[in-house]
Amino acid sequence: MTNADVESISWLRVVLSIAAVAGLLAFFAFTLKYFKMRGFRMPGVQQDGRRLHIVENLMIDPRRRLVIVRCDGAEHLLLLGVNQDIVIETNLDKSRLQVKGGA
Repeated sequence: MTNADVESISWLRVVLSIAAVAGLLAFFAFTLKYFKMRGFRMPGVQQDGRRLHIVENLMIDPRRRLVIVRCDGAEHLLLLGVNQDIVIETNLDKSRLQVKGGA
């Protein structure tokens, strides 16, 4: 082998090593994000005792979203915007909500 071949092989190893490390970091980042979004809990670990939970959210446009929040067993509908937040409905009653279907 000539000196040019040895140098090219070492640079190839460096590039492949960096790509492998970057790939592993991306894999772990996506895995952590997946478990965070799914609310992964370790077995045997107690709940954190939070009183506030986001039940559902819906993007209306890039600046506004509707959010259903549960606090102490009561659900509230909020409209969140850039400049102001509005409480649309408090103490949502699930029995009043009906799914309208055509038949």
